[in-house]
Amino acid sequence: MDLFPVFLDLENRACLVAGGGSVAARKVALLVRAGARVQVVAPKLCDELAALKEQGQISHSAREFEDADLDDKVLVIAGTDRHEVNRRISELANARNLPVNVVDQPELCSFIVPSIIDRSPVQIAVSTGGASPVLARLLRARLESYVPAAYGRLAKLVESFREQVKQRFTTIPQRRQFWENVLQGEVSELLFSGRDELARRSLQKALDESEDEPHRIGEVYLVGAGPGDPDLLTFRALRLMQMADVVVYDRLVAPPILDMARRDAERIYVGKERDNHTLTQENINQLLVRLAKEGKRVVRLKGGDPFIFGRGGEEISTLMENGVAFQVVPGITAASGCATYSGIPLTHRDYAQSVVFVTGHLQDGTVNLNWKALAHPNQTIVFYMGLHGVGIVSEQLIAHGLPATMPVALVQQGTTQNQRVVITDLERLEQTVREEDLKPPTIIIVGHVVELHEKLHWFEPLPGANPRPFGGVPHV
Repeated sequence: MDLFPVFLDLENRACLVAGGGSVAARKVALLVRAGARVQVVAPKLCDELAALKEQGQISHSAREFEDADLDDKVLVIAGTDRHEVNRRISELANARNLPVNVVDQPELCSFIVPSIIDRSPVQIAVSTGGASPVLARLLRARLESYVPAAYGRLAKLVESFREQVKQRFTTIPQRRQFWENVLQGEVSELLFSGRDELARRSLQKALDESEDEPHRIGEVYLVGAGPGDPDLLTFRALRLMQMADVVVYDRLVAPPILDMARRDAERIYVGKERDNHTLTQENINQLLVRLAKEGKRVVRLKGGDPFIFGRGGEEISTLMENGVAFQVVPGITAASGCATYSGIPLTHRDYAQSVVFVTGHLQDGTVNLNWKALAHPNQTIVFYMGLHGVGIVSEQLIAHGLPATMPVALVQQGTTQNQRVVITDLERLEQTVREEDLKPPTIIIVGHVVELHEKLHWFEPLPGANPRPFGGVPHV
């Protein structure tokens, strides 16, 4: 460890900043946010510092730096445009054992100002020890996306309950288990979703009803995994996948997405293929209930979106009947993801003014749909799970008025490096599926918008890419 990370309490403490330009202004802004009493020494002030002076947030000595400026200070920052002045300030501060930072001159610094993710009272500092401030900022930007702004509110909520929890639980292990339940369960998720008062009441209820020996509280997260590209996961989906004790996943979840779950989480495959179900839907529902009641955090990972042909409604109905806490995280559905990566807008004012999502087979295995409502020339139709019934699809759409030449796109493993896009028309649809040997997961897009594929397609899988295919083979 090259540097010792530390957080300083500067509330109402005197700090010196030498320099009046924009570089110094950035440091001054951080000190002011930390509650410091800041003295700026500089002949002139930039507009930002002048505004802070006008607001009474800093004091200003309109002159060059003098040795006596270090008197009674607890921290010093040198940001002048004169190297010899910055060096002199560094030497004087070090002689007095004052922490000193010289902007962009790490060799003159006794401390580094890191890149900061501020979720006060939660704070995360990122530093490269001065080796690459740009890299530190890039890392901070990445972390900003992973740490919801609500973490600060969560910390304040926890702080307001600390004394109550200490009085309720006499040992540190008991308190630790209680807080783990709170911070990884319903209370946190309520607050993250903006329901702060409900989160407070839920925390109070958890404390009032807690046992002397807190046990882990189970919960189920129905998470939409999207159509295949891991970059399309939502931040919340990724966060919950990293929390899960168990991941229950189906056949349409791409392996790279499953790899993003917590490494030590148990993985249970419940994939369903036509006429080959690992578990029935009812058994899956009961599995989720059992795991949650064992105190486990369960991610039910579904390809696409849980509420679009994902049977999410059936699963949460069972969870509600059994009193199991749950939440649903939407995902990018296959229709949207695959169409986008194929350069096919599902709606376009010159081609289609509406879009319909249709399942290619019903629960009894038939393809008995409202063909009259589907067969409109200015409408896009997206068929999910429809490969086995393409003959009926083309026959019925033509019979109900669509031209045999209506363009059709077949998108296999869309958004992944295995994506294939095959263009045909209604008349040749069944023949094309057979000749191209298309396999699930493949969506079928019917409509004039398919004509835009040749012009708008932008995604090209990497040459020679050979990712693991989606499959019915359990991931181990």
